[in-house]
Amino acid sequence: MEAVVLAGGLGTRLRSVVKDIPKCMAPIDGEPFLSYVLEWLGRYDISRVILSVGYLKDDIVNWVSSRSFPYEVDYAVEEEPLGTGGAIRLALSMCRGRKVVVVNGDTFFPADLDAMPFDGPLTVALKPMKDFDRYGAVDLGTDGTIAAFHEKAPVNEGLINGGVYAVNGLDLSSFPEKFSFEKEVLEPMCARGEVRGWISDRFFLDIGIPADFALAQTRLPLYRKVMDFSSRILAADADTLLLDRDGTLNVRIVGDYVRRPEQLEMLPGILEQMPLWAAKFRRIIIVTNQRGVGKGVMTDADLAAVHRHLLNIVQAAGGRIDAILTCTAVSDDDPRRKPNPGMYREARELFPDIKKAVMAGDSHYDRDFALNAGIPFILL
Repeated sequence: MEAVVLAGGLGTRLRSVVKDIPKCMAPIDGEPFLSYVLEWLGRYDISRVILSVGYLKDDIVNWVSSRSFPYEVDYAVEEEPLGTGGAIRLALSMCRGRKVVVVNGDTFFPADLDAMPFDGPLTVALKPMKDFDRYGAVDLGTDGTIAAFHEKAPVNEGLINGGVYAVNGLDLSSFPEKFSFEKEVLEPMCARGEVRGWISDRFFLDIGIPADFALAQTRLPLYRKVMDFSSRILAADADTLLLDRDGTLNVRIVGDYVRRPEQLEMLPGILEQMPLWAAKFRRIIIVTNQRGVGKGVMTDADLAAVHRHLLNIVQAAGGRIDAILTCTAVSDDDPRRKPNPGMYREARELFPDIKKAVMAGDSHYDRDFALNAGIPFILL
């Protein structure tokens, strides 16, 4: 499989915060946005990546040449802007095989390329989204083909084009040098029932506007940390996974508690990893301190509602949680409050078949809990 990355964007809407560099080179925590896209592609059996470049292309070429990648890198150079269609046409003309994934260089949507179907000329990865107006909604038919692409409008819930395309033998050689891929390829093929849609509810981030560019500064590095965290969890020699909650599964609310289900924001990438954990471990158990209940900031019923919501979204993502153990005590002397090992003993009583356990969390409380329980620890 080869990949085409559309990296010629001007980044006009980002000019207020990022100037004089290509959009894909916008710095995220000290690294170009492009590095996160290329790192994602490196997780798959991709032999060659073609970067479609134009605006300030030397900035891209110089950075890429200073790095190493697990695939060959080549360039499709637009001497003048060719539109999305012209850029894809030029890059596809350089591909050696029929099977190509085409991705936008200014969005991060790490769909599972091993699961994405390449059984037709064009398949579009679709991202489910709520309360959006920046993207056009996509209608997916019951037969798996895309029925329509809509213009941008406020939508309560729907699917959007995630900017990841599986191409299998798509021939654009008859098209002019400059054209719009969306208007002159996607829409006509869609009308003929030739474009398939494939839903992926993975992390999605578009850096096209300053607000989302600012969000990317924390969310993309965190996504990378979650991927490394998960790889170490999957390598653990254990049959039971103990997990912290706040800061490990969901975003920690600094100075407060997750009091309501709608406040529960999962860490980027966590939900897509949990099915892998479910396949590896016989037992997955959350052990979490929830002092907010003991302080009277929230009630037991509030906490139960949050955990019902957590169980539902994990299950919907294909994951599994076998038990949630909580300590609501305020005193650090309570034997169940981490770092004290009481909840580990409770887990052993609840599941006598536990043979080897590993603890995963984000704080020194979790580390010391593992130490006191006599089990290995994995730090996020």
